[in-house]
Amino acid sequence: MSEPPAIFVGRKSVMNYVLAALLQFDSGAEQIVLKARGKAISKAVDVAEIIKRRLLEDKVEVKDVKIGTELVGEGENARNVSIIEIVLGKRGE
Repeated sequence: MSEPPAIFVGRKSVMNYVLAALLQFDSGAEQIVLKARGKAISKAVDVAEIIKRRLLEDKVEVKDVKIGTELVGEGENARNVSIIEIVLGKRGE
């Protein structure tokens, strides 16, 4: 089974990521993964909620949420950054 398409949430506007997710679902994806770290985590949650509650109300649900930390940087500049992965999938009819 292949990996679901991943959308990396960063500095762009929320609606850019919402559109990217909608395009993935329209092209036949059963699931997508929203990935974010640091300050972009709240934006990833916003994207998931907009898709789930406004645009694809009864068609999409949150299948899984994974959280963790990543070590970013090297040597003296190394620091831990929080990460999140939100798996959205089509509802089973």
